[in-house]
Amino acid sequence: MLNPEPKLIAEGSDATFMSDVVEASKTVPVIVDFWAPWCGPCKSLTPALEGAVTAARGKVRLVKINVDENQQIAAQLRVQSIPTVYAFWQGQPVDGFQGALPGSEVKTFIDRVAALAGDGGLAEALEAAEAMLAEGAFADAAQTFAAILAEEPESAAAFGGLVRTHIAAGQLDEAEALLGAVPPALTSAPEVEAARAQLELARQAQNAGPIADLTAAVDADPNNHEARFELARALYARGDVQGAVDHLLELFRRNREWDDGAAKKQLFTIFEALKPQDPIALAARRKLSSMIFA
Repeated sequence: MLNPEPKLIAEGSDATFMSDVVEASKTVPVIVDFWAPWCGPCKSLTPALEGAVTAARGKVRLVKINVDENQQIAAQLRVQSIPTVYAFWQGQPVDGFQGALPGSEVKTFIDRVAALAGDGGLAEALEAAEAMLAEGAFADAAQTFAAILAEEPESAAAFGGLVRTHIAAGQLDEAEALLGAVPPALTSAPEVEAARAQLELARQAQNAGPIADLTAAVDADPNNHEARFELARALYARGDVQGAVDHLLELFRRNREWDDGAAKKQLFTIFEALKPQDPIALAARRKLSSMIFA
């Protein structure tokens, strides 16, 4: 038997129906399972409901009502056979079914009901956390991203944001530790890949050379590929993404095979670190493609 979270799954009654179901459904959808000890199909449906509700991580609640002991509310809702399941949202029944369903259909039902409440304000919280990060309020941003993850452990946006916050704060070891413990479901998420690329670039920035010296070396010998590559790293470390990309594109144009294609690899790392619709990334991708297929 599952060990549900407190109040996530509860036994209801005629006396508590208003508070457990009607009032509670004004903040989170509530599933009501009408059952009885002698009901054979109930013995398979109820555990399936419990499992799906628990897996929904608080986006929906389950109230189980034994019709033998609570005939009043069953009569009011015209429960004529069991199992009967109703979904309540904003104090009203909005969905339901009769009879046992396969586990996959139960999950689909729970997901559909959970979606009625939207994301519970997580989108707004993510937006606020990103704003804190942009303003340099790293502690507040980290706390907000962590709070989102507590509510939604598989939020790739929150996980990536937390890693990026540590990077921005110069806490590279903490960021690396987080990425080392990434949940399996998030390993290949674009937000996590972007954070991983940003960490790689941040590590490189720690060893970036003096920009003035590297610029002088490139000006003296435009074919000094190593100096140009290191200059691109140093420019990115200073925040000059456009300058870094321009030098990498020029290096690729001059010798695309240099150091096992290092310029192209570095460009793709920068592309991964930037937002998908970043104008610098979009323009650089077009230029790189034109050179590759020229």
